[in-house]
Parts: sequence; structure tokens; C-alpha cells
Amino acid sequence: MMLLVSLAVLLVLAQLSNAQSPAWGQCGGIGWSGPTTCVSGSTCSVVNPYYSQCTPGSGTPTSTSGGSNPPPTTTTSTGPQPTGSQIRAVQDPVFHLYLQNNNGTAVLGPESSSGYFAIGSSIKLNTDSGSPLYLNANTASSTSYKALTFGATATTTNWGLEGDTIIITSPRQLNFIACKAGSSSLYSVFLQTGNDAPSGQTCTSIITLHLPCLC
Repeated sequence: MMLLVSLAVLLVLAQLSNAQSPAWGQCGGIGWSGPTTCVSGSTCSVVNPYYSQCTPGSGTPTSTSGGSNPPPTTTTSTGPQPTGSQIRAVQDPVFHLYLQNNNGTAVLGPESSSGYFAIGSSIKLNTDSGSPLYLNANTASSTSYKALTFGATATTTNWGLEGDTIIITSPRQLNFIACKAGSSSLYSVFLQTGNDAPSGQTCTSIITLHLPCLC
């Protein structure tokens, strides 16, 4: 008698292991002991950790693993979100354009290509390669506008913050100008200590640079 019962149990288990859930039927989830394979034309999709369902739309039967059916892993073509703070302008015509590196030159451009910075006595640009670049002002220039560039070494180490405003601390400077040559959508940025401006470029009046609005 016990042998017959055991054979019956094994037969039921075999049938369950070979069974497939119909379209819109349950196929997995924590505690689920039924079929984990869907009929042809359906895919076993996670609804929540406790319930997965066969949804029509795929020509290949699928199954879950161990009945718990963990959420699927997805991949994207983009890298991890950079860390740090963005730096933006707040005056026209560069209102909400963002500081970024353009082949070693500091420019203001769209938010989509914005740089992300660690701001202290130096301003470090975090890069995808892992090798940081530093924002430097060419204070040795004889003109009142001082080019801002990016380099592997921090030569300007008196940057600071005044509220959310980017400044040079010694001597205190917070004025910049942004200049555009031709039809480019990018503006080169200069620290401004007087009234000069690069020739052949369209430049703004005095602007300031800020961290993103926290409001």
C-alpha cells in the first residue's frame, strides 16, 4: 500500500514538473509550488516577489528559478552617474548653462554634458576615466580676463564658496565673463578682474557661477 502511495506522489510531482501555466496564469513567486514554465507564446513576468504571471507576447516558453522568481536584471548603455556638484550660470544669455570641459578649456554648455565637481580649495572635475582634472585660472595673464582651463595638476588652490557662489578667495573675486566665437553654442569662461574682453568674440557682461539651486 505504501508503495502505491509513493508511486502516486511521484507521478503527481512529475506531472507538476512538466506542467506549464496558461496565459495569465501564475508561474512563480515566493511560496509558489506550481508550474514555473509558461505555455508557448507567453513569458513568465515578475509582478512582485510573491507573484509572477505568464504574459502573452513571446514565442518561447520561459521558467522561473526556485519558485522565488527574483526581479530580472536590466542593463543600460550608460555609465554610472557622476558624483559631485554641477556649476551653473544664472544670468542671460547663459542662464542655466553648466560648466564643463571642452578639450582643456572651461566652457558653459548644456546640462546634458555638464561636469560634476568636488569643490574645496581646488575645483576637481570628476571624469569617466577616473583621472581627475582641475579648474585653473591663468592669473599671470596681463589682461583683466583670465582664461579658465582644465589640467591634471591644480595650480589654482584658492577657490572657495560664498553661499552657493564660486569665488577666488585671495584676492576675493567672483566676477566672470562668458564669450562665444561664431555660431558655437558653447561659451568660454574667463575670470574677470577689470574691463578687458577677448577680441573677435561676443562676451557677456559680468556673470557669477553657482551651485545648482537647492530650492
